[in-house]
Amino acid sequence: MVFRVYVTSNEVPETALEMVRKVAEVRINPAYGTPSKETLLKEVTDIDGLFCNITEKVDAPLLDAAKKLKIVASMSVGFDHIDLDAATKLGILATHTPGVLTEAVADETLGLMLAVSRRLVEGDRYVRDGSWKLKWSPMLMVGRDVYSKTLGIYGLGRIGIAVAKRAKGFGMRIVYYDAFRNADAEKSLGIEFRSKEEVIRESDYLSVHVPLLPETRNSISTKELEMMKPTAYLINTARGGVVDEKALIEALRTGRIAGAGLDVFEREPVDVDNPLLKMKNVVVEPHLASGSIESRTAMAVLAAQNLVAGLKGEVPPNLVNKQVLERRRT
Repeated sequence: MVFRVYVTSNEVPETALEMVRKVAEVRINPAYGTPSKETLLKEVTDIDGLFCNITEKVDAPLLDAAKKLKIVASMSVGFDHIDLDAATKLGILATHTPGVLTEAVADETLGLMLAVSRRLVEGDRYVRDGSWKLKWSPMLMVGRDVYSKTLGIYGLGRIGIAVAKRAKGFGMRIVYYDAFRNADAEKSLGIEFRSKEEVIRESDYLSVHVPLLPETRNSISTKELEMMKPTAYLINTARGGVVDEKALIEALRTGRIAGAGLDVFEREPVDVDNPLLKMKNVVVEPHLASGSIESRTAMAVLAAQNLVAGLKGEVPPNLVNKQVLERRRT
């Protein structure tokens, strides 16, 4: 039996593609960027495996059109772009790539904290555009310290823990909220469990690390932002939908909070007219938190491992919809 696989991006590292080519015929989207909905609907009709990214909406109509599809292997930690209920009903495995991007995202989180609080991007522009006129000035572009401040972590998964480890090196006090308390992390890292409201109120830096689920969508909104210190910063390297963007814009516009470091947005790519892009107290990135060569290669390899296992009738190492095992396609 010859398996067929469609890869939605032509930028997947060759190391991962070679793994898939050993067991299947591989078709790759020749164009840069995300294939159109029409292209996807056409390409999935005869495939056994789909190698995709968070940019593709793998919804019920697409899954239904893929009559032979056995597995969706997403090169991402998040899986909110996949209709898991539809996949499970159709017996299609859905997988993701957790763990391998933890350290890269944690690095980026600390980078955003430093960039926005110490005005690094703003300072870079200040020098480049010729605004720097005095040799030195006591209060020129002063920012706020990270050292010894309180970091609030909203969601203590792998990435939240990795961020906490880094923050300890900055002498930060760390409080966290998660649906599940982690006594081991509290003991080993000296971090403190608090209610969500207490974490928000106490934080000098509030870092978001929860997945985008129905219960977490817009879970940082007007009420939560009004609880924050006016000197506090919001950092989001999780999902744009966790933070109510309109509420955040208003909080920043009115000085309700000091600033924000954002790697993700409600809509991506972000509209160039988005008010967040005009604010000096906001540092933005184009969803780059996992964007190291090492991390992206590891993600691709793990996605390939998941895909190959699913095609061969094995249980993929990172299966999301485990209940599908009872009705998977053969």
